[in-house]
Amino acid sequence: MLENDTNLQLSIIDFVNRNFLMNSDAVKYSNADSFMERGIIDSTGVLELVNFIQQTFKITVNDEDLTPENLDSVNNLVSYIKRKKTTGS
Repeated sequence: MLENDTNLQLSIIDFVNRNFLMNSDAVKYSNADSFMERGIIDSTGVLELVNFIQQTFKITVNDEDLTPENLDSVNNLVSYIKRKKTTGS
């Protein structure tokens, strides 16, 4: 079953807020904002994010998938997860 966009967004936002922003309201970001450009996630954080995605959504993130187009914003992650769940690749 595919999660809807809102549930995916909320799950990702919750993870980012808890793990990278420590539930602080100091950093405001939109679903389209780049995590890297906003200083929310660094290269080590990407590994944590990948682990979260793989465990939570039961998908495999391949090395070639480690691109900003897939992982660098809430919107990009939602699209990536939906694509992976649909194609299974």
